[in-house]
Amino acid sequence: MFVRRNIPWSWTLYYAWPSLLYFLAVDLTVYWQRDRIQQLHLDLPFEPISMMATALAIFLGFKNNEAYGRWWEARKIWGLAVNYSRAWARQVLTLMDSPEAEHVELSEFQKQLIYRHIAFIHALRIFLRSTSSFPQEETADEPVSARNDYRECRPFIDDDEFKQMKRSDNPPEVLMQMQGRGLQQARRRAWVSEYVLIQLDQTLVEFNNVQGRAERIKKTPLPRPYSYFQRVIVHVLGTLLPFGLVANMGWLMVPLSFVVSFVFLALDLIGSRTEDPFENRVDDTPLSAISRTIERNMREALGEKDLPAPLEPERGVLL
Repeated sequence: MFVRRNIPWSWTLYYAWPSLLYFLAVDLTVYWQRDRIQQLHLDLPFEPISMMATALAIFLGFKNNEAYGRWWEARKIWGLAVNYSRAWARQVLTLMDSPEAEHVELSEFQKQLIYRHIAFIHALRIFLRSTSSFPQEETADEPVSARNDYRECRPFIDDDEFKQMKRSDNPPEVLMQMQGRGLQQARRRAWVSEYVLIQLDQTLVEFNNVQGRAERIKKTPLPRPYSYFQRVIVHVLGTLLPFGLVANMGWLMVPLSFVVSFVFLALDLIGSRTEDPFENRVDDTPLSAISRTIERNMREALGEKDLPAPLEPERGVLL
């Protein structure tokens, strides 16, 4: 996620340069051939082009609004993950009790539950970023974590749990099942009452809801006709625009047409880059930073002092 106000032009040009080069070539060609275009009556009235631009602006506004809604919903989902994680640590540490003889064993069990939850958060982040029902984009300008690499979960679970998680199609769900079995074990040992067990299980249900809502956004992209035909119309407008301006504006048509085309292209680019918030790109939801926040909160609740540092923006980007 970009956190600084100024977006690097290198980032914009990386994705826009083919279209911008095309628009510039069309503008220059129309200007150099303006006499022949006028002789053949190929210069167009500006009114139909203006109507097309107005319709396209409405279309772009609708799509960008929907794309931002998906991005903001993703951020709210992970905000809930932060809140419920803090609640989970509090419940595990305050609602479980045992005889004095088993106090040390209970403390280790509570730490296991909290550490396994940290592994779940990291696994969910990696799972969302490494699975997709549509092509991913990776470039040198975008620092992308290794796909399907769950090594960050390893310090928080034992070898058997890690191997079981790695073999599964849905590692976060496997960790949630382990948490459920852990609560079952705590009930058998009378560390939690029936009422407390229900409360803890309800928190696990909320984590399932967080995962399910995030997967819905991940695996259900914005209908592709919106993106495809919008991009086509942007290029059609950029092609026709110089024909409508050349008769009245002369050489000023070239920069003006180019700038107008760039505006529509930029709006299209914003929507296309925002609609899929879990692709681990520079403008996506900062899952790595949120996961690190949760990890710090969980370990601090356990009384640990050697906490990992919060993630800071790099080159204006918070991952």
